[in-house]
Amino acid sequence: MLNPVLEITLTHVQPDSGSTAWLLAASALVLLMVPGLAFFYGGMVRVTSVLNMMMMVFGALAVFMIVWVLIGYSLAFGTDHGGVIGDPTQYFGFQKLLDPANDGAYPGLIFAAFQGLFGAITVGLIAGAIADRTKFGTWLIFTALWTVLVYAPVAHWIFASQNGHGGWLVDHLHVLDFAGGTAVEINSGAAGLAAALVLGKRIGFGRDPMKPHNLTLTMIGAGLLWFGWFGFNSGSALAANHTAALVFVNTLLAGCAGLLVWCLVERVRDGHATSFGAASGVVAGLVAITPSCGAVTPFGALVVGGLAGAICAVAVGLKFKFGYDDSLDVVGVHLVGGLIGTIAIGLLASTRATSVNGLFYGGGADQLWRQALAALVTFVFSFAVTAALAWILDRTVGFRIHEDHEASGVDLVIHAEAAYELHMSTSSRGAPRL
Repeated sequence: MLNPVLEITLTHVQPDSGSTAWLLAASALVLLMVPGLAFFYGGMVRVTSVLNMMMMVFGALAVFMIVWVLIGYSLAFGTDHGGVIGDPTQYFGFQKLLDPANDGAYPGLIFAAFQGLFGAITVGLIAGAIADRTKFGTWLIFTALWTVLVYAPVAHWIFASQNGHGGWLVDHLHVLDFAGGTAVEINSGAAGLAAALVLGKRIGFGRDPMKPHNLTLTMIGAGLLWFGWFGFNSGSALAANHTAALVFVNTLLAGCAGLLVWCLVERVRDGHATSFGAASGVVAGLVAITPSCGAVTPFGALVVGGLAGAICAVAVGLKFKFGYDDSLDVVGVHLVGGLIGTIAIGLLASTRATSVNGLFYGGGADQLWRQALAALVTFVFSFAVTAALAWILDRTVGFRIHEDHEASGVDLVIHAEAAYELHMSTSSRGAPRL
């Protein structure tokens, strides 16, 4: 007769070490996207709100992850209720995930952390739409509520595949979204638009120049985002396998195509290609390939990235035409890029990469309408709920800072700090010192 301890060891399925190692590494890469986003956004704002912008990104990470552990993960990945939401108490405090007997090919703990970092980035993206005019404390409250009311439900719809009994988009409508075109990109873009409309325009919008104060920071941020995006997309394969390799290559190519095409549009339209455009083009390509990276061939990735670079380069100017103040082009890049990537699956999906063919590969329009419906539903839901949430917070605790404080500078008023000490001081020997 076997020793009881040995018997347990033989019957328990050990997680695959390769998959576990890859998920650990991918999670660390996604975490790196948080400071990457902080640099990217921090360089784009005016000098008087750099620290506030970075604090909003880091603050979103802290609040989101705590809410995620308590209830968010359960809502997103708990046992399905009607295809709409998960069991809200199933994974409270990650207690159920502590038992190794519940692990599969990888520990449930690292999967939960990996998915949580997705959501933290999503909320951080929204911050760019309301830069230069937001109360930090209210932003943290907004993050907590938005996690529960918006992100977790949408994540359940598209990520919680439970053998036909999971989220309605993935298990019933059979929408393809490899790494978050709906839950991350369209979701954050729609929410950013709603929040920007509720808070209103910055003082001087459309009249005063509001150029990025430090494009070096923005370029560094774009590089860190690109690096981290390989964990974001390839990590979603949940294994170190052929799919992860395909996604890695597609992510690389889409970023390259987005950069070059955005710069080409600038060159033709404005007479010069800019570093700001290059950084934005990289992100646009990466946004668009996020949902489609596991569904298209490398050639398809070049098409997706190129389309995003061209269309998003034009879309960022729509805020001036329609009069909404999306400070850092969350709508023009993330909403538009997410729509491009999500819908492009219905056109460019290939059975050499996924389970269906898109319209251009002889698959007809069946997958196309599914992708378009998912994009539309995500936009409407996120926009409506975010608008209501932002409006309630603005009318109760106040979401936008006072106009006088906005003119003085958000960093000094809210954080009592300045990003740069530019005044001259005098050393002990009397020599001027910067």
